[in-house]
Amino acid sequence: MTHPFLDLAPLSAARFASIEDRVARLLNTRQDVVIMQGEALLPLEGAIRGTAGPGTTALNIVTGPYGQTFGDWLRDCGATVIDLAVPFHTAVTAEQVRAAFAEHPEIDFVSLVHAEAATGNTNPVAEIGAVVREHGALFYLDAVASVAAEPVLPDVWGVDLCVIGAQKAMGGPAGVSAVSVSERAWALMAANPRAPRRSYLSLLDWKERWVDAGRKALLHAPAQLEMLALEACVERIEAEGLETVMARHASAAAATRAGAAALGGGLEPYVHEAREAAPVATTLRAPAGTVASELVARALASDPTLPLAAGGGALAGEMIRVNHYGPAATPGTVRGALTALASALAAHGRETDLASALRSADETWI
Repeated sequence: MTHPFLDLAPLSAARFASIEDRVARLLNTRQDVVIMQGEALLPLEGAIRGTAGPGTTALNIVTGPYGQTFGDWLRDCGATVIDLAVPFHTAVTAEQVRAAFAEHPEIDFVSLVHAEAATGNTNPVAEIGAVVREHGALFYLDAVASVAAEPVLPDVWGVDLCVIGAQKAMGGPAGVSAVSVSERAWALMAANPRAPRRSYLSLLDWKERWVDAGRKALLHAPAQLEMLALEACVERIEAEGLETVMARHASAAAATRAGAAALGGGLEPYVHEAREAAPVATTLRAPAGTVASELVARALASDPTLPLAAGGGALAGEMIRVNHYGPAATPGTVRGALTALASALAAHGRETDLASALRSADETWI
């Protein structure tokens, strides 16, 4: 008996390369795009370890937990790290980045997360990229959560290393990821004696044995199911239209924010300014006297399929996250989340106005 997920013909190098080309078109980039055979942490770490070392002075921008992780990797590589941390309920500004360069003109590497799904904020990459280019620093960007939810333009923004994953707004698999690499990032890796080689973390292996060799022979057996799923989700985005997909995410974020404000019960946006809120997920601050994780558990009891989660770690007590990304960026998701949260708040003795919340969400959907 054949099985469509098991009895598959081998994935050819040509098919693999064609999927890379489609991802490059999604990013509107002429840089080399390498699809990595693992979750996005693989190229995120590989890119840092390939380009950073004892001679690096890195400005590590921290607007959420992933920025903290990047700082740890940079220090482990021997880089001198200057952390620019801002409260998780806001975004970093280009002016803050400019001030960091003024204080530390030796900075030659900048790491930034575009959208922090964990905290619900998004950073102004275009403006920050302009500052980074003025100073000639290498620009490393985590666009895992933002790709397909908002514009991601490595070439226009001067991003040297742009890492994406398919599991959020793209609505695809978590088991593969991709990175676009500029020529100067490749050159820096080649000159870095500490850059991983003959390693799963090595981007240089892919450069030398795949890209430079004409993409004729793969380094190892590809993650076939994940590659086919990645191809399928890119096809789906192409069919719907990237602009339409991004508009759907923007509408979901605006509708969730408006609906939560109208719902009452003490819910407040976690990210204070709407312009700094990520379209991939909306974070809400639980009412005083309640525990976010308990509210989420009660909300999910009514519908376990809803994309609701409490904040991670120390944020579990105060943050509620509505993950309206990929196929879940729909009016139905927003309405379902608001309805479940209203029920959970009512169980904690909080007065809510669900009718007003649903009306506000519907009217806000663009």
